[in-house]
Amino acid sequence: MSITGVIIQTLGGLGLFILGMKMMTDGLQMFAGDRIKKILSAVSSNRVIGCATGTGITALIQSSSATTVMLISFVSAGLMNLQQAVSVILGANIGTTATAQIIAFKLTVLALPAIAIGVPLKFFSKRRRYRYIGEIILGFGLLFYGMTVMSDGLDPLKNNPIFVDFFTRFSGDSMGGRILCIATGCIVTMIIQSSSATVGLTMALATQGLLNFPAAMALVLGENIGTTITAQLATIGSNNVNAHRAANAHTMFNVIGVCILYFIFPYFITFIEFASSALGAGPLTEIVNGDVVNISRYIANGHTAFNVATAIIFLIFLPWLIKIATLLSPKETQEEKDLFTLPNFDNRYVANPIAAIAQVRSEIFRMADIALLTLNNTLEAFKKRDARTLRRWSRYEQHIDDMQQAITTHLTRIFQDDVNPAEAKELSGMMRMTNNIERIGDSVENIAQIFEDIIEDNISFSPEALANIDDISEQAVAFLALVKNAIRTKPDHFWRDAQLIENNIDIMREEMRDKHMERLQQCICSNLAGLKFGDILSNFEKIGDFCYNIAQAIEGVKYN
Repeated sequence: MSITGVIIQTLGGLGLFILGMKMMTDGLQMFAGDRIKKILSAVSSNRVIGCATGTGITALIQSSSATTVMLISFVSAGLMNLQQAVSVILGANIGTTATAQIIAFKLTVLALPAIAIGVPLKFFSKRRRYRYIGEIILGFGLLFYGMTVMSDGLDPLKNNPIFVDFFTRFSGDSMGGRILCIATGCIVTMIIQSSSATVGLTMALATQGLLNFPAAMALVLGENIGTTITAQLATIGSNNVNAHRAANAHTMFNVIGVCILYFIFPYFITFIEFASSALGAGPLTEIVNGDVVNISRYIANGHTAFNVATAIIFLIFLPWLIKIATLLSPKETQEEKDLFTLPNFDNRYVANPIAAIAQVRSEIFRMADIALLTLNNTLEAFKKRDARTLRRWSRYEQHIDDMQQAITTHLTRIFQDDVNPAEAKELSGMMRMTNNIERIGDSVENIAQIFEDIIEDNISFSPEALANIDDISEQAVAFLALVKNAIRTKPDHFWRDAQLIENNIDIMREEMRDKHMERLQQCICSNLAGLKFGDILSNFEKIGDFCYNIAQAIEGVKYN
């Protein structure tokens, strides 16, 4: 086989491996997705339980990257604190070694039967559950078939003196060779973004005798560093400092773990060889039909041992690890800490509706304040054409959603207790306020996404259109500020002012739409700009409608 053929077959096998891994991971996540999310969001503050949870979930879904990205999203949403997330990430590092263990069992004989079973289940099953099972089985088959293709593609290289000479440079027996292997493993994993794929490639090279055991283990160490890039990428664009801290902690303990092992590497290799042999892995150097048949088992055991050892060490020193990660991450102001705190209701007040209602009203006011802040920040970022600041809407909008869920759950709990008719009416009004504030958050999200498109596509508006946006947004901000303050203390002439602003927004929208049609006829603005302009007006009118609904709830007026 020519060198070109070797490269194509090896990369093709790697592609099949990655496709199989992704398909199996996606299938497993879809099959058990809701349960996984519930388990992760309910992780206790006990670091050992968190680590065990991360191990189990990652072993199940076969992807530490998927687990880590879920954790980053939970931390960003405030559903999990930093210590919980980091302890689960430590467990995820252990769980991801299950893939290497599965590969090392050499189940390639099951690859084609798995594909044969998986394809009809995935593509022809009527029930969704069976389609997910088919995706898991098909992914499993593609993974092992990819390993077979990779190994067959690399087979000619073991007799090629040029490649044998090249791979002898990758040696874990010297400090320089070790550094080269670690760096290579790290870079390749960063590019592929799958440590399982690079571990599979390493095993294929080692099985063909192109890498010795120390070199393979040094590559695996680099792959443990490279896999942290996924968590770092997940925080891009995020303004949540705890998300950055979780990602930095993940990177930090993998890097520190590799640095520690680098200096005791020969002893570690000796230990893995002894332990694997004692566990019945077979002779390390045994060759059958030209393949080093047992080395994959040793690599898998070394991979697991490294991650278990580092997890145990860092679980002990977890508080210090988090402190260092905090120092290396962006600072969070006290204002942000207060702003993004979820409601923490005292259930002792449930039996006292007056106290409970006062507590909830304070949180609804804070929720409205966040919605107003989000709207103001979005408008300011658009005026400055600052796309980076504009993207902050996602964190604010998610927090508004989380607050709505917490507040409505607590309001329901109060409703279920003994309340008099007046209190029941007030609770009903508060439920309406909460739901409409959440809808305002959705409308602001729509406006922010439209503004992002305008900036990204460099869409220009006429001066009159920009002035219209300023005018109607000013009314929307004023209306939201009015109802926000009235949630706490209703001012004089509140209902009159609310009706006035609501009518103003409706009239402005109709007049602006008519003038917009005139500009379109005169070709003053483009069709694309016109569509965006119409969507912006519609969303500001919706904000006015939602504010009016809140005003009705405050005033005690029923919906029409």
